[in-house]
Amino acid sequence: MSLNQRILSSVSRADRLGVNLVRIAIASVFIWIGLLKFVPYEADSITPMVAHSPFMSYFYKHPEQYKQHMTQEGQLVPAARVWQEENNTYRFSKGLGTVELAIAVLVLFNPLSRRAGLIGGLLSFLTPVVTLSFLISTPEAWVPALGDAQHGFPYLSGMGRLIWKDTIMMAGAVGVMADSARSILDERAVDMLLGRRSAP
Repeated sequence: MSLNQRILSSVSRADRLGVNLVRIAIASVFIWIGLLKFVPYEADSITPMVAHSPFMSYFYKHPEQYKQHMTQEGQLVPAARVWQEENNTYRFSKGLGTVELAIAVLVLFNPLSRRAGLIGGLLSFLTPVVTLSFLISTPEAWVPALGDAQHGFPYLSGMGRLIWKDTIMMAGAVGVMADSARSILDERAVDMLLGRRSAP
C-alpha cells in the first residue's frame, strides 16, 4: 500500500473521531456562552433578539423600550443597568445560561448514557432553530438603511452573522444525535443476542 493510500485509509476512519470532536465543540460553545449569560454585558447584548422574539419577549417587562437602554460591549451606563435589572433582562439571561449549561452536560454525558447524549444532541439541534428564528424577528440582524446602498436582506449585520453561524451547530447536532441513536440500537442488539430485554 502506498503512502498516499495509507493516508487516505487513515482519514477515512476519522469519522468516529470527528463525531466526538463535534460533541466536544458543541459542549464547549454551550459552556462558554452559557457562563457568559451570567455576566451583564452578554445579557444586554441579547436584548434585541429577546425583545423581538414572539417566543421570548414575554419574559421581559418592557420589551418595547429596549432601544433607549442599549449599551456597547464593555460600556458601563449605570442607568441602563438599572433599567435592564427592572426589565428582567438579567434573570432571564441567567435562566437561559442554566439551560445552555444543562445541554452541555447532557452532550458530554454520552459515554455514560447514550440516552442523555441523544437528548443533548436533540436540544443542541433545537436551540439553533430558535436562534435562527431571530433572523426573521430581529431588525438588528440586518444592516440598517443609514445611507449605504447595501442594507437589509441579504446583508447580515454583525449580530446576523453570529446568528447564521448556528447553522454549523445544527448540522453537527444531527451527527451527534445519529451517533447516540446508533449506539443505543447497537446496545439493544447485543442485549437481544444475549437474551436480555433492554430497558425501554
